[in-house]
Amino acid sequence: MNKTLKTILTIAGIFLLLLFLWYFSNIVFYILAAAVISVVGRPLVHMFDSLRVRRYKVPHALSALLSLLIMLSLFLAFVMLLIPLVAQQARAIAQIDTLSLSNMLELPLGKINHFLHETGYLDQGQGVSDIVVLRLKTILSMSTFAIALNQIFAFMGSMLMGVFSILFIAFFFLKDDGLFYEGFMLLVPEKYIPSATRVMKEVKHLLTRYFVGLCIEVTSMITLLTIGLSLFGVENALLIGFIGGLFNIIPYLGPIIGGSIGILIGIIGSLSMGVYSDILPISLTIAGVFAVSNLVDNILLQPIIYSTSVRAHPIEIFLVIIMAGSLFGILGMILAVPAYTVFRVFLREFFSEMRVVKKLTENM
Repeated sequence: MNKTLKTILTIAGIFLLLLFLWYFSNIVFYILAAAVISVVGRPLVHMFDSLRVRRYKVPHALSALLSLLIMLSLFLAFVMLLIPLVAQQARAIAQIDTLSLSNMLELPLGKINHFLHETGYLDQGQGVSDIVVLRLKTILSMSTFAIALNQIFAFMGSMLMGVFSILFIAFFFLKDDGLFYEGFMLLVPEKYIPSATRVMKEVKHLLTRYFVGLCIEVTSMITLLTIGLSLFGVENALLIGFIGGLFNIIPYLGPIIGGSIGILIGIIGSLSMGVYSDILPISLTIAGVFAVSNLVDNILLQPIIYSTSVRAHPIEIFLVIIMAGSLFGILGMILAVPAYTVFRVFLREFFSEMRVVKKLTENM
C-alpha cells in the first residue's frame, strides 16, 4: 500500500469516526461528562483508599461510591441553596402591580403606537399592546400548552436518563482507573499502541488543566459578580452571580445571556416593589458589574486557561467555537475547545510531517 492511499484511507477513517461520534453525540457527551467527574473525584477516591481502621481498609468500590455521593451531595446542596432565591423571584413576579405598571407604560406605549402608525407598521386602531395580547393568547392556547407540556415531560425524561447514565459511567471510571484508557486501546491497531499511549497521556494532561482552569474561572466569575452586585446593594446578588458565572461556560454568548437574565431579575425586583424609577439605574448597575467582571475574565482568566492549558491562538479558538456553534449549537460551543485540543494532539502524533499540522501544533 503506497503512502498516498494510506493517507486517504486514514482520512476516510477519521471522517467516519467523526460521523459516528456526531450521530451518537449524546452518548459521547455522557462519557465525556463522566470522565470529567472521574478526574475531579480521583483525589477523593485516593483519600478514602488510604483510610485504615486497624488492619482493615476501605474497599476501592466503596471509595468510588463515597466520592461520587460526596460530589453529588455538594451539587444538590448548592441547588437547594438556590431554590429559595428562585422561589423569591416567583413571589416577586406575583407581587407586581399590573395596573400601576400599565399606567406607567401608557405614555411611552402611546408614543410608540403613534410612531408605528405614522410609519405604516401598524394599522389605525391597532396598538402594540393588542399585538402582545394576541401573541400571548397564541402562546398560551391549549394546543400550544399541550405541545409545551409534552416537550417538558420529554426533556425531563431525557435529562433524568442522562443524569443516571453519567453517574453510572462515572462510578465505574472512578472504580476502575484504566477503564477509559483500556476501552480506547481496544480500538487501536497493535502497531499504533505506543503513539496512542502518548496521545492519551497528553490529552489527559491538557484536558485536566483545561477543566480545572474552567472550574476556577466559573468560581471566580460567580465570586466577582456576587461581590460586585452586593457592594452596589443589588438584591439577589448570589442568584444573579451564580447564573452569570454558570453561563460564562458558553464562550462569547454566555456573558450576554447571563447579563440579560441578571438585568431581568433586577427589573422584576424593582417592579415587585413598585419602585419604577429604579429600573434604569439597577439595569445599568448590573450591566456595569457584568462588563467589569468579564473584562477581568478576558484579561486575566481566559488567557491563563486557553494559553497555558490549550496552547492555541485566540483566533483559532474563536473560529473553532463559531464553527462548532453553527453545527451543534450551544453544546457544540461548550465542547469546542476540549474537542479541538484532542484533535490537535492527534494530528501532531500521526500527521506531524504536514506543514499545516506543524503550524497548528507548534505551541503544544
